[in-house]
Amino acid sequence: MTMETSGTALNTSRRGMLRLLAGGSMSALAIACVSPDLPAAGEPLYKNAAAPIPARVADLMARMTLAEKVQQIRTAWQGKADMIDELEFKPAKASAAFPEGIGHVTRPSDKRGVPGITGAAGGSAARWRTPQQTVEFINALQRWALEDTRLGIPVLVHEESLHGYMATEATMFPQAIALSGTFDTDLMHRVQSVIAREVRSRGVHYVLSPVVDTVRDPRWGRIEETWGECPYVCAEMGVAAVEGLQGPGKFERLGPDKVFATLKHMTGHGQPEAGNNISPAQISERELREDFFTPFREIVERTSVGAIMPSYNEIDGIPSHANTWLLGDVLRGEWGFNGIIASDYGGVHELFTLHKVAESLEDAAHQSLLAGVDSELPEGMAFATLQDAVEAGRIPVELIDRACARMLTFKFRAGLFENPYGDWDKAREITGNAEARALALEAARKSMCLLTNKDGALPLNEASMGRVAVIGPNHAIARLGGYSSVPKQTINLIEGLRQVAPSADFVTAQGVFITTSEDRSQDLIYLAPRDRNLELIEEAVRVARGADTIVLAIGDTEQTSREGFARNHLGDRTDIDIVGEQNALVDALAALGKPLIVCAINGRPPSWPNVVEKADAVLECWYPGQEGGVAMAETLLGHNNPGAKLPVSVVRNEGQVPLFYNRKPSSRRGYLFDDAGPLFAFGHGLSYTSFAISAPRVGKARFGTDEEIPVTVEVANTGSMAGDEVVQLYITRTEVSVTRPVLELKGFRRVSLQPGERTSVSFTITPRQLSFWNRAMEEVNEPGPVTLSAGNSSASLQTTEITIA
Repeated sequence: MTMETSGTALNTSRRGMLRLLAGGSMSALAIACVSPDLPAAGEPLYKNAAAPIPARVADLMARMTLAEKVQQIRTAWQGKADMIDELEFKPAKASAAFPEGIGHVTRPSDKRGVPGITGAAGGSAARWRTPQQTVEFINALQRWALEDTRLGIPVLVHEESLHGYMATEATMFPQAIALSGTFDTDLMHRVQSVIAREVRSRGVHYVLSPVVDTVRDPRWGRIEETWGECPYVCAEMGVAAVEGLQGPGKFERLGPDKVFATLKHMTGHGQPEAGNNISPAQISERELREDFFTPFREIVERTSVGAIMPSYNEIDGIPSHANTWLLGDVLRGEWGFNGIIASDYGGVHELFTLHKVAESLEDAAHQSLLAGVDSELPEGMAFATLQDAVEAGRIPVELIDRACARMLTFKFRAGLFENPYGDWDKAREITGNAEARALALEAARKSMCLLTNKDGALPLNEASMGRVAVIGPNHAIARLGGYSSVPKQTINLIEGLRQVAPSADFVTAQGVFITTSEDRSQDLIYLAPRDRNLELIEEAVRVARGADTIVLAIGDTEQTSREGFARNHLGDRTDIDIVGEQNALVDALAALGKPLIVCAINGRPPSWPNVVEKADAVLECWYPGQEGGVAMAETLLGHNNPGAKLPVSVVRNEGQVPLFYNRKPSSRRGYLFDDAGPLFAFGHGLSYTSFAISAPRVGKARFGTDEEIPVTVEVANTGSMAGDEVVQLYITRTEVSVTRPVLELKGFRRVSLQPGERTSVSFTITPRQLSFWNRAMEEVNEPGPVTLSAGNSSASLQTTEITIA
């Protein structure tokens, strides 16, 4: 199709365009409304930075061929091989391989496309470009796109940034579930702001984070990537993260040092069948709307989040990448989302290869475009069929136009046409610098969660703890978790202890190995040999026998809980206790009768009943980031008072799954020979000091259905040490038309108090927070009694009764 016929097609299909673009972005709608006539002379309108974005999009679209439009909604990952020699971008190769330009490049920081590099999931710096190489590649790519292609359309590039920019030397913060456990939205905002500026300085304007899936199955290997089981926490942390990455509120153009965010994965991803990644999500519409949609809806309506990524799974027989109700009616229609919808890696072609709802790659591309997917990641293999399909009349060009318009709008909003380049000098100055490192340490300190502390076993007293045996598979390695790269520096537990207490007497032993390898990119995973581990346990017992105190670092590796993205690369488990011979190590050390302190270093919640029974204290450290060794040491030695809470309920065993705090009244009747309650409740977390939290206080007992409810809670530090407490506010609704959860979190606030200090914490519960979906699937706030509950966990609450009239 020529440029002229493309413009004619645009004119002759205005009615179809208006129908297809309903619920889409204002800029995309402008294509059907703005004349495509080209300026007679002078600079093209689309290159005028002062012109309105809708007009720029319309002008550029009118100049594009079909082939150029298709390229804008495709991506190159392995295709980087066709534009480089080794790591260097080659304009001549790019022009030959991509004569219609390049719309989107996947993860410029990795070496995909270089001979011998098939992936870059972490572990080894050999898989990654250096920061300078990344900037050089992006800048050469963009110079070619602006100067050597027919229309000079810049390239969109994206990166991963789950808990730090997943690229060499970038700052690695605590894993997502640990950040959520801080219950500190200000901290989340600051962490994501640092991530954004490190990413942006290298020339990247778009990241595939955050993960806002509500998660309800600890067997799922990706639970560490989430913010837990509570829709409210996921929403509030999500808003804070997105505004940290992008900037506050609603806006049109991305500001300096900011990047567009992507909400992942819409939806049901966190409760897959049998805990198996990408399996069907057997979830009703009411449950979707109240528990799984909530984070996405809140973030879409309160921010200008740039992108949404559909989930791999199916809901009610329809895969998310082909779900017009999910992505069209709800996301774009009800919520008014006007950004881009980018596929998960392989999510489009899997409509054909996995889900079997498409008869070909072309059909998969067609279905995803109809549903509203605008960009196929990571390679665009299904979208590669689109030009032939349109020219043969099998797919309407309007679908290509709609997706292309959204992608171009995204690029204009990101400022790519004005400045798509990275700044190596700035990147070198800010990446992993002292300020970022200090924030990583603050985040690690605030993510420490004390689960048990029998008879005040913690904190350790340096004057009386004597010789300390530091043992375990995680004592001398910095576990960063999934979606990590190689930061400038890391500090593991034993290094942190020796830094914080240089005069103390520490001895060490391996205890056991967990797996046979530490390469998180490895596909097949094998547990370490049992015979060798039993020998190591004997060695650890000999070391511990000569010590006065034992600190045991156990848990997961980046292999034992991870994203299972293929049949030969699994990450989900049926057994959620610690694996290998770790329980045997615990038993052997506990038998010595010495104080046994456990540092849980893990991504999966600690469903470890034997450990909890045998240990004198359990400190949940999660994956605490690059500075985690110092934070763990400070907490063990009392220099840092733990104040984090659990963002998930911790089950006793996999037979209780799914188990979550916002359960319905008819659940958990009980089991023969076992306990129906969790091992640790949602919101649980101890401190080295004590706090008193009052019942919620309100100004009156009756409120109208359209009234906000101001609530005050008093909190006091009644102990002898400064510390943080997380005040949690819940509601319970009864005597309404559909069953409601026994508890729903509607507010939280982390406060720092000195001994004897007290403060008032104010919350406002809105009518929308009281509303639910009734029998007619209408969102309503019905009259009836409401119990307000406040406390420091979902299992420790004081209540006040009010009525909605």
